[in-house]
Formats: sequence, C-alpha cells, structure tokens
Amino acid sequence: MPPIPRRTLLKAAAVAGAATQAGRALGAQPAAAAPRAGTAGADPGPVTLDWLEDGGLGAAPGSTVGVPWPRGAHRENQTFALTDAGGKPVPVQSWPLAHWPDGSLKWTAHAVGSGSGALTLTAGTPAAPEKKATVTRRGGTIDVSTGVITARIATSGTTLVKSVTRGSTEIARDGRLVLLRQPELEDGDRSTVTERFDGTVSDVTVEQEGPVRAVVRIDGKHRRGRRDLLPFSIRLYFYAGADSFRMVHTITFDGKQEPGRASGDFVRGLGVRFTVPLRDESYDRHIRIGGEGTGLLREAVKGITGLRRDPGAAVQAAQFAGGKLPDPATWDQRVTTRLQYVPEWGDYTLSQLSADGFTLRKRTKKGHGWIGAGGGRRASGFGYVGGVSGGLSFGLRDFWEKYPAQLDIRDAHTDRAEVTLWLWSPEAQPMDLRFYHDGMNQDTFPEQLEGLNITYEDYEPGFGTPYGIARTSELLFWANASTPAAEALAEQVKAVRVLPQLAAPPKQLIRAGVFGKGLYAEPDRSTPAKARIEDHLDFLFTYYKDQVEQRRWYGFWDYGDIMHTYDTVRHQWRYDVGGYAWDNSELSPDLWLWYAYLRSGRADIFRFAEAMTRHTGEVDVYHLGRWAGLGTRHGVQHYADSAKQQRIANTTYRRYYYFLTADERVGDLMHACVDSDETFLALDPLRKIRTEPYTPDRNALSIGFGTDWSGLVSAWLTEWERRGPKWEKAKARVLSTMETIAAQPNGFVQGSALYDLDTGRFAVAGTPKVEVSHLSAVFGLNELCAELIDLVDMPDFEEAYYDYCRYFNASKAEQAARYGTDFGSLILFQGHSRLDAYAAVRTGDDELARRAWRKFYDSDGYKESAPWKTEKVSGPTALVAGGEATWVSTNDTALYGLAAIENLALLGDRMP
Repeated sequence: MPPIPRRTLLKAAAVAGAATQAGRALGAQPAAAAPRAGTAGADPGPVTLDWLEDGGLGAAPGSTVGVPWPRGAHRENQTFALTDAGGKPVPVQSWPLAHWPDGSLKWTAHAVGSGSGALTLTAGTPAAPEKKATVTRRGGTIDVSTGVITARIATSGTTLVKSVTRGSTEIARDGRLVLLRQPELEDGDRSTVTERFDGTVSDVTVEQEGPVRAVVRIDGKHRRGRRDLLPFSIRLYFYAGADSFRMVHTITFDGKQEPGRASGDFVRGLGVRFTVPLRDESYDRHIRIGGEGTGLLREAVKGITGLRRDPGAAVQAAQFAGGKLPDPATWDQRVTTRLQYVPEWGDYTLSQLSADGFTLRKRTKKGHGWIGAGGGRRASGFGYVGGVSGGLSFGLRDFWEKYPAQLDIRDAHTDRAEVTLWLWSPEAQPMDLRFYHDGMNQDTFPEQLEGLNITYEDYEPGFGTPYGIARTSELLFWANASTPAAEALAEQVKAVRVLPQLAAPPKQLIRAGVFGKGLYAEPDRSTPAKARIEDHLDFLFTYYKDQVEQRRWYGFWDYGDIMHTYDTVRHQWRYDVGGYAWDNSELSPDLWLWYAYLRSGRADIFRFAEAMTRHTGEVDVYHLGRWAGLGTRHGVQHYADSAKQQRIANTTYRRYYYFLTADERVGDLMHACVDSDETFLALDPLRKIRTEPYTPDRNALSIGFGTDWSGLVSAWLTEWERRGPKWEKAKARVLSTMETIAAQPNGFVQGSALYDLDTGRFAVAGTPKVEVSHLSAVFGLNELCAELIDLVDMPDFEEAYYDYCRYFNASKAEQAARYGTDFGSLILFQGHSRLDAYAAVRTGDDELARRAWRKFYDSDGYKESAPWKTEKVSGPTALVAGGEATWVSTNDTALYGLAAIENLALLGDRMP
C-alpha cells in the first residue's frame, strides 16, 4: 500500500477531532453501558488493615499503606481515623493518592508510627500523636523532630545530616555520602589509585511536615573539584514518637565506561557515612554487628571477658549485656591495675562480597594488622556502635541480596567513631559496566538482524550503555539512649531485613474496583478444575522463588529480576545467550506477580514483586541522557540490547507498588514518564525493520497502539489520577488518544498511526489496514483498557477494543470476513484468552466465553498435561543442586499466570 501523504493524514485528524465529542463527561453512565467501577455514593465501610508479616511495626520507625475506595465513597476533604483491636485510637496521617474522575477519592495513604495487630480505618477525625513529627526551618538547616529524636538537615554543602540528637545527647553527626572512583581498570590487575567524591547538596525539599510523618528530599551530585559524578536523590522519613529514621537512597549512573578500554569511571565504593560521638570509657563502649538471622557479634571496644584475671562474673555479664559496668574499684584489682594493657579494638569491617559468604575482622587501629573475627553465609546488614550514654544502630536492607556490600566501624577507641554503610564494597572488584562483547562486526542493520536470528540479541554499536540507569537502596538508623538489650537489637535487625508493611486486604481491593474491575478475585478451590489452576499458579510462583535462590539471581544491579529462557541441554538458564538472559519485564511478569498478590494478600508474593519493581523501574530504564524515559529489552546485561522502548519503561509495572505503599521514589519514576512521548523523536523503535522511508517528525510520529501506546497512556492515566503537576495535559492525552484510536478505520487492528506531539492526537488514516502483533496486548494493554473503559465514557473506544478482543483469537476466516484479510501467523493464544474473557463479560457474548476457556486449555502455552513439578538436578550435571522444570519459560509463565487469574475472576462460573 503506498504511503498516505502527511497532509491527508493531518486533514483526516482534524475532521475526526471535530466529529468526536471531545468534551464527553467522565464517569457518566449511559443506560446501555456496562456498569463501571464503583458506584456514586458507595458505602465506604470500615477497612481492616493488617501487617504483611507477623510482629507488627516492631522496631521500625513507621509504616505507610495505600487504601483504595469505591467511586463516590469519599470526597476530597474526607478525614480518617484509625483504631486498634481494642478500639483505642491510633494516630494516623492521611492524604490523597488518586482520584476517580468524579473527584472522589480513589486511593488514600495512611501513615502510622505504632501498631502491632490489625487496625481499623474509618471516616472520622484522626487521633493526634502524643509526640508529633515536626519540621522547623532555621537558616541553612531544616530540623525534623519525632518528639524523641531531632535530625538537623543541611540545605547545602557536603553534609546531608548535620546532627541527630536524642534529648540533649548528640548520637550522630556529619551524615554524608561518599563515592570512590577508580579511573583505570586492567583485567586481572586492580589499580590502587582511587579518587574520593563527596555528595554535594543542590536542593532540599520538605515533602511532608507531620504530625505523624515527615519527609525531606535531598538532591545533589557526588563532586570532586569541578567534576560531578552519580547524581543522587535521598529521602529521609521520620515518624512521630520514633527513635529512628529511614533513608531511601537513589543514584543514577552517569559515568563513562567504553567497551575495550581500561580507563573510565569505575566505582570502587559507594556509601553512606556518619560520625558517632563517644563519651564512655572504652570498656563501656559496645560494638554490635549482625551475622546470620538475628545473630550478633557482641563485644566491647575494650573487652574484659576472657582475660587471664577475672574482674567478676557480674562485671563480665554487664559488659556482654551492654550495660554500664560497676565502678572499677569494685572489680578484682588484678584486672583494674592492668587495664592499660588490654587492647582497644577501634576498627571493624564486615564484607559481603557474594550472596553466600561474609567475613568479619577487626583491628586495634589504622596501621596495625587485621584479626579475623568470624564469618558466615548471609549477614543481616546491621550494626551498632555506642555506649551506655547512647549510640547509633544502622542497617542496609537487602544486604546480601544486593552484594557486594560492607559495614565499617572506624576509630571506636577515640571520641569519634566513623560508621560507613557501603552499598558497593570498596573491597570488591570495581563496578565494571562495560558492554560484554566487541560487536562481532555487526555494523549494519542487516548484520544485526542476523545476530538477532541466532542469539536473540538486538545489538547496535553504542547502545549497550549503562549511562542513565539507576538503583535505589534503603537504610535504617536508630538513635539509642544507651546500648540496646539483645532483644531490642534483634527487633532492629528484623526491621532491617523485612521492613514492616501495613496492607489493605484483597476484599477491599476487589470491592473498590481498582486495577481493572473484575480482573482478579480471591483464590477459589471450590471445584477440582479451579483447584488445579490454583495449584498451577502456586507451583509457578514457588518455582521462580526457588530459582532465585538456586541460581543466585542476586547482586547490586541484578537483584529483583528473573531469567527469560532455560537451556535444557546445559541444565542452566540462558544467562549468557543474548535476549534469552535477564527478562526485563518481557511479557509482564511484573503484572503476573502483582495480580497474584492483589487476589491473595500473600507476603511472599508481595516481597518478590517489591524487589522486581525496585529493579525493573530503576535498572532496566534510562533516567538521564538521550533515552531517558525508555527501557531496554531483555538481554545478557540489563542495558545491553539496542531495543530501547516504551514497553519496558511502562508505568503500569510501577503503579501497584506505588498505590499500595505510597512510595515516593516510585512516584518519581511514574511522573518522569509523562512526557516520554517525546522519546519517539529521539529514537525510532522500528528503525531496523521499516520497509518505507521514515524520519521522526514532531507532528507525525509513528506510534503503535500496543506496546507503545499502552506504556504512554499508563503514565498519563497515573498522572491524571494522582493530580500530578501535569495532570491536565495528561488527562487530555488520555482522552485524545483514546478518541483517535477509536476513530481509525480498523480501530486497534489498524495497529499504528502518526501522532502529533503538539496536539496529543493520532492522525486518522484514510485507508484501513491490518497490523496486528502477538506482542501488542501482552505488556499491560488489556489491564489498562479495562481501567480506561471503567473510567471514561467513550463507547467508540470500547467497541474498538472489544473488536480487537473478539478477533485476535478468531479463525483466519473470521478475521478476513471482518477486515478483508486475516491477521497472519500469530502466537500467544493462551495469554490472549484473557481478552476473550474480558470481552465476553463486557458484551455478554457466550461464544467468546467458551472460546476463552478453549484457548486457555488447548492452544499454546502451558497444558494441563504438563508435568507441573520439578526434577532434581545435582553435580556433576549442574553447578548447584536443586530442581529444574525444563518445560517452564518466563514468557509462558507470565501469560499463563495473568490468563488464569483473569479468566477465573471473569468466567470462573463458566469453566468447562
């Protein structure tokens, strides 16, 4: 078909715009329309919130939870109250997260600083905390008080936190960031030359001021002289009545590392550092370092246990417990007269250089030898230094999972100890992010396509760059009045390992009609057929959870992702074969996991999905540079493939975690995608396979209705719901693109159109075409369209989408009868059965309902006859003993999981 002149397309777009009712009311319900999510004036009812894991808040500073509401249940200015199981008021701070189109609250966030059991949330007046979180601005500092501790935050310079005090006692000072850069890296020979960069503050914003929760954001860059490196964004979280605070630490990689070259920006160490004043005698100063589980090294700077002379059982017991020792005059004088000969151990280091081993050592001071102090497999990432008059506890989440990590205590024998939590250990190999091969002479598009046909890697010179990827870490700090007892320390360790999280129950999520009304329901084993599918879903999640451990899918840049395809010959995932390696959200495993959580409320699924969200939103997406707003297709390295596309940066994969937890960092990621339609000017995703000349034009950008538009509209919808800074523009783009997709001659089957960045509209083609891909609907399109159809009254759009659902899984004859030609050779029918199910329920088409189950059971993907079990594998066949399911692939898993969940919810009463 000859190309359509651009003038004709623009004219058609103008005609379509005039003919379409651009001002359609949102949320209006014509009599013939299917019911939308929620109903005006819906009874909000109380909501029971509970903790994902047993133990409640424990030693953590606080928790924030997102709660959804049916449309019309609460107006914008509604306040909320919280009570415990005994009916006692619990202080709570609430704010809106999202709104329905009619202005009513869709999601609200609720912050609490206390709680151990279930809590009940209702409309009402919140109880005020006895000790409030407050923010005070004083010249060049911002003081945040929890009522127990006060942090003085700098607004400029290289010190982020000037001091942390408890009452009149300064517990910590000079909180700062440190970066070690190594400019040279020779294979097999580590250079000893390093340069230190200090985190320099450029901007500080108070995002919340209490009374229960205060949040301060600090932005800047690591700086040495005139050179900047690794921009950072830090958030500090404070809760009323807490003696601790939380840090969310994000860096974006903007260094230069070129393949084949040994010079560049190689990170040797990346850390957060505090100085801890020490006032007690060295025998009343205590070191606590976390080992495995809640295990602890419990020592004093000057130990008086195990000596040749015994100071007395009470004295020794007090030191081990962390209490103040009795007056030395009461000790055995054979000890006190010789105390000066007992060494003081000022330095400790715990390094976790792999997921399977840590070492702990100590020395008296700089310039003297290190002494081994123990080791083990997986350290908790927790430490403490201080004394009977106060001290600092500190911890790094996912310590061993995101190795190489390290904890340092220095100079504890002086009046100022120094604590460093290394997110990247300086004892590890420097951070080497160079592309992994030399290109193998793939210099032209035809050569690169040939490479794609053998390794499934879409290579292009210069595209395998880490420039612009990011990583977020979470840290906790406690300002203790004295050395905590062992039980209190164990609670702090638990908070570091698993940060307590309040959660709304699945019933509330389902009742509110969020994330696609009717697409998920609570697990149901009421019939043998349903029970089998539930068993299969459980098997698949457990298998991947176990594979993370067996295959050691851990590491600073890797943790949270899973592999794409298995190599049945090597009994190994294809970690080294092009596009078969890291999955990078291919075919939406993120969605599968979050839907599995939404329906079940299972903590283990939540934590798995949480890690994936943290990873895929940061590491697989560019946040700086020419590809900011785009993500990278699956590959051997997370940034290696040259396919930089919307489908990986898709806001859909972040929305669940954000609305369930109100996490501000994930909110940043979603907001950053609002203008990502501009990226189509920077890079044509189809540049290697176009058969006709095409140059990106601001007013005529080729954008597909599947993987492209679903990513764009997700960002726009989320910004609109959140009422973000660009929500009006985002809302307009949601509506205008929906209208102009619906106006195409073949609707969604048209496949793509030319998009105008200035108007936010697609040009309406004058000639129908059929352009259907098996990938179009498998990156969240069905889930997004289900939400949009419930939110926006646009019958033409609904019908266009239902038509796509009707015909994807139809026979070629049916497709040709409707569109004049069939859709060609398609795959992924099992995954698309959920489109059949959705359209069947929305249109009342019984044949579609029957076809949904036929395609689910008898097309491609997983069959009922699959083994649904693992086989044992061990040496010498495999590197590590464990299990394998050679018939499992991540593409099929994600699609089976989503189809099973949605089909059960939509058509569980009509199973064959």
